[in-house]
Amino acid sequence: MFRWLVNLLASKPPSTRRAARVIRARYDAAVTNADNRRHWANADGLSANAANSSEVRRVLRNRARYEVANNSYARGIVLTLANDVIGTGPRLQMLTDDADANRRIERDFGRWAKAIRLAEKLRTMRCARATDGDSFAILTSNPMLPHHVQLDLKLVEADQVTTPDPRLSATVDGIVFDAFGNPIEYHVLREHPGDVTFRQALAFDRISAPAMLHWFRVDRPGQARGIPDIMPALPLFAQLRRFTLAVIAAAETAADFAGILYTDAPAGGESEAAEPFEPIELEQRALVTMPGGWKMSQLQAEQPATTYAEFKKEILNEIARCLNMPFNVAAGNSSAYNYASGRLDHQTYFKAIRVEQAQIEDTMLDRLLAAWLDEAAFIPSLLPAELGPFIDLDHAWFWDGQEHVDPAKEATAQATRLANHTTTLAHEYARQGRDWEDAMRQRAKEVTLMAELGLSPAQAAMANPDDQNSEDQHAEESARNDA
Repeated sequence: MFRWLVNLLASKPPSTRRAARVIRARYDAAVTNADNRRHWANADGLSANAANSSEVRRVLRNRARYEVANNSYARGIVLTLANDVIGTGPRLQMLTDDADANRRIERDFGRWAKAIRLAEKLRTMRCARATDGDSFAILTSNPMLPHHVQLDLKLVEADQVTTPDPRLSATVDGIVFDAFGNPIEYHVLREHPGDVTFRQALAFDRISAPAMLHWFRVDRPGQARGIPDIMPALPLFAQLRRFTLAVIAAAETAADFAGILYTDAPAGGESEAAEPFEPIELEQRALVTMPGGWKMSQLQAEQPATTYAEFKKEILNEIARCLNMPFNVAAGNSSAYNYASGRLDHQTYFKAIRVEQAQIEDTMLDRLLAAWLDEAAFIPSLLPAELGPFIDLDHAWFWDGQEHVDPAKEATAQATRLANHTTTLAHEYARQGRDWEDAMRQRAKEVTLMAELGLSPAQAAMANPDDQNSEDQHAEESARNDA
């Protein structure tokens, strides 16, 4: 086809040929000039794994840990993120047709999760992902657990997951992949490389992929190891600390001088001689005289300037943006917020939390439940025998609900949704992180006891009308703030 087209064009007279036109597209962002050359000097075309090499990740981990250990804002942001994402831990709800089996599995799994401190370990893993980029946990057996199921989670720092011998065929540092890109093996050092007793640099264990939980955020296709979540904010944290220390140093310097002596007379004038920069000891509450021709003036402190608080607010806002966290959560200060702006800013934050919780369910909790069921199946009378294959068991995970800023408004909206059948009790209880079946059973017990004692729900609701009036006043104030 191409040769025929060339012959066709060559057979035409020169006068009928058209000159080839070269079309070039131009983008300002692709132009390199003297103004932006230094800004784009570090831009490269490395792959995801090459850019996140073991040495780069080591430097980022060390700096992120240092900043979190020494910066109060960094520590608070990481802890708040872990508490908001994990909370008091996930709760299992089985959705099979056997209600009795569901309750037995949920009860036994909850006891096991408490025995291994699952919520605490998940919070630690979330903090590690923020500072290290990777969170690792090995499924192991712990005979000391106070539960029939001996399955346990052993947390491993990202420093230990590495390939010590370069001659080993590891596609990415510490992880061996098959031809389809699936991890098949993890290399875990038996000792932490930062331990003072670290001796055996080449001693490591090969952990099969089904026994390893690896949690990190994939930012690029083909990425196999993570980088710290707070990595883009590390230079900003450093600037915040430097600026704060500089302001404090300037204020302390100004406070060190009680006053200065100065004269309006010209050099060699009639004022008495005085040594420059000579300190004068002053007694407290004493009246002093100045040398002839000299005056005393108190040094005016110029720091902190009026822009100090505004600068800290802006830089904290930029720091928290890489975590989808609003400023008032990062700063722990909502004094400048009203009801409407607080709700709006939190929507993005809560959506990011739900995305992370869904990732935890897919990458860790479902695998953890499958391993727990496999081991529980060998314990007599722990699980019903008629359940069938465990992989087909329907289930759901519940997390702590997000408290509403105005409970009265939320209760009214919830009642409206239930009345017009746009929601269900299961969904409303799930938003609070509660199992609707457990809640309904508990409510039935309460109603039965109230009837036994001669009480009614209406009497309980009207027991304190002052509380209702205060809630109405609060709702009116919130409405005025919204307006």
